[in-house]
Amino acid sequence: MDHPSSLKQKRANDPLRFVKVKHATTDGEIAENLKVTLDGSLIEKEAQYDGFYGMCTNLTSDPLALIHVNQRRWEIEERFRIMKTELKSRPVYVRNDDRVETHFLTRFLSLLIYRILEQKLDNKFSCQKIIKTLREMNVMKASGEGYIPLYERTHLTDQLHELFGFRTDYEINTINKMKNNLKLSKKNEIVLTFITTQNLSKPLKDKGLERFSLN
Repeated sequence: MDHPSSLKQKRANDPLRFVKVKHATTDGEIAENLKVTLDGSLIEKEAQYDGFYGMCTNLTSDPLALIHVNQRRWEIEERFRIMKTELKSRPVYVRNDDRVETHFLTRFLSLLIYRILEQKLDNKFSCQKIIKTLREMNVMKASGEGYIPLYERTHLTDQLHELFGFRTDYEINTINKMKNNLKLSKKNEIVLTFITTQNLSKPLKDKGLERFSLN
């Protein structure tokens, strides 16, 4: 071999773990050559686990329930990725405990709203596409006329308008029409009552965050 020393660098799942390396001499002197063979007993031992995926946990739930949780682990990892990227939970520029809690609370609420919206859209669009579209759905006020949409109409914007029960993609949205849209959004508000007073710290309770009304 050109680089026999590389055989000593073995990781947990490295195929080199099946390779046995022996010195060519047995008299205690430094050997110039190495004898490289396959470890047949180790290969046979590990072959019994072929096709199985091992899982180590300290949970005592039913094995089938643990398998189900493990199969959905990617969803948990995806939520953390969305929190850190699209919802910008990191870095945190506040230090006081109540402000840190509020910072992450708003991110978790945003994630919850996004997931509800994603389900309402039948999981047809990616997170990046939904959030990017919502951010770009801006209108410009035209003096004396109303509001002009600054975004391009797409299949996603059509579904969002249908879901929320009003439209803003007309050539001109009159002031009365926009006021009516605001009234409709208030009628269809989502009240999140899953956060109880017991789960909030005193600083957050003082801010009146026991209930959230999201228009």
